[in-house]
Amino acid sequence: MDYKASGAPKGPKGQPRHQEHNAFGGKNPSNKRATKEELLAKMKANAEKTSDGAAKD
Repeated sequence: MDYKASGAPKGPKGQPRHQEHNAFGGKNPSNKRATKEELLAKMKANAEKTSDGAAKD
């Protein structure tokens, strides 16, 4: 008897079994990645805050 051929076939390797509910690019419209311009603006605002705080000391 060929025992190797018996049983359920193996699934593809490296594939997730399910989609995460909060994965990027999913159905949830509130879960979007920020654009490069938005990130740069945020970084510049934070840099201004820290440089203003350091100048007062």
